[in-house]
Amino acid sequence: MLLFQDLADGAQVEDALSEEKTLSVVDLIVNGGAGSIIIISILFVLLFVALYIYFERIFAIKAASKIDKNFMNQIRDHVMNGKLEAAKLLCAQTDSPVARLTEKGVSRIGKPLDDINTAIENAGTLEVYKLEKNVSILATVAGAAPMIGFLGTVIGMILAFHQMATSGGQAEMGSLASGIYTAMTTTVAGLVVGIIAYIGYNHLVNRTDKVIHKMEANAVEFLDLLNEPI
Repeated sequence: MLLFQDLADGAQVEDALSEEKTLSVVDLIVNGGAGSIIIISILFVLLFVALYIYFERIFAIKAASKIDKNFMNQIRDHVMNGKLEAAKLLCAQTDSPVARLTEKGVSRIGKPLDDINTAIENAGTLEVYKLEKNVSILATVAGAAPMIGFLGTVIGMILAFHQMATSGGQAEMGSLASGIYTAMTTTVAGLVVGIIAYIGYNHLVNRTDKVIHKMEANAVEFLDLLNEPI
C-alpha cells in the first residue's frame, strides 16, 4: 500500500515539475517584469509599422507596374500623326509612372531633345521618390529591432546579477535562470521583427528596381521615337 502511495506521490511531483517547465510566450513576457513588457510592446509596435509599410508599398508598386502593353504603340501612332493632344489625353487616363513620364515628354515636343530628356529625368526622379516612400523606415526597423531586443536582454541580465549581488551569494539559481531566459525573450522578439523587416525591405527594393527599369526602358523608347524621321 505504501509502495503505491509513493508511486502516486512521485507521479504528482513529476507532473508538477513538468507543469513548471512549461511556459507560454505570454508567461515569458509577463514574468520578465516591467522592462521586458515595455520593450516587447515597442517591438510589437515596430512589427505593426513594418507590416503596414510593406503591404502599403507592395500594393502601390504593384499598381505602378501595371500598364497596357499597347500603350507605347498608341503613343507612337499619335505622335507620328501629330495628334499630341490625343497622346496627352491617353497619358492622363493611364495612372502609372510610365504614363506620367511619357506625358512630360509629349508636352515638351518641339523643344530641343536635351530639354525633353532633362524633363523626363526630373519627372523620373519624382516618380522614384514616390515609389520609395517610407521604405527607409522599414530599413530602420530592420536594424533597430534587434538592438532594442538586445537592450532588453542586457537590462534583464543586469537585474539578475544585481539580485545575486544583493542576496550575498544566496540567490536561488532557479530564480536567476528564470530571470535570464525570460530577459532573453526580448532578443528573440527583436530578431524576429528585424528579420521580417529586412526581408520585406529587400523585397520592396527588388520590386521597385523592376518598375524603375521599366520606366527607363519606356523613356528610351520615347526618345528614340522622337529621333525617327517623319
